[in-house]
Amino acid sequence: MRIPSSTLSVGPRSLVLVAASALALSACSKKAPESLPPAPAASTTTQTTPGTLGPVAGSQADFIAKMMGADVIYFDTDHYDVDATDQAALARQAQWLMQYPAKRATIEGHCDERGTREYNLALGERRANAAKNYLVSLGVSPARLSTVSYGKERPVALGSDEASWAQNRRAVTVTID
Repeated sequence: MRIPSSTLSVGPRSLVLVAASALALSACSKKAPESLPPAPAASTTTQTTPGTLGPVAGSQADFIAKMMGADVIYFDTDHYDVDATDQAALARQAQWLMQYPAKRATIEGHCDERGTREYNLALGERRANAAKNYLVSLGVSPARLSTVSYGKERPVALGSDEASWAQNRRAVTVTID
């Protein structure tokens, strides 16, 4: 069956009619609800036991909560020596680790962005080992501690200034099961 070409042509009147129909349909969209549903609950990585509020004793979340920032120690540029502030933080870590003798920990060594990749990997290793050696001197078994160096590959601060670099020159203790 063949349709005459005069039927297929669209005139100005037809275009106006189509545009008006589209406008009318778009005006019929749903109204906004009077009240919004509650926001989704924030996901947490802390484990809780029934009837308690807080992390499970001996978990990484418990370690972080008890350390209150002392799970990280900081270093001066190109240094890996453990100063008095670091010693106090590591003493708190050792105390927690002694309380949970089955827990193991990894000490991560980090550097700022300056220097070569190889230099920073070596410096990060020295920083992690310095923290490990101090924990061992406080009575933590060396068999429970491992080290890893990330060099400059995992910065916590992305700026290229002294404040950012200072945050990235660190050793972080992470407990593992």
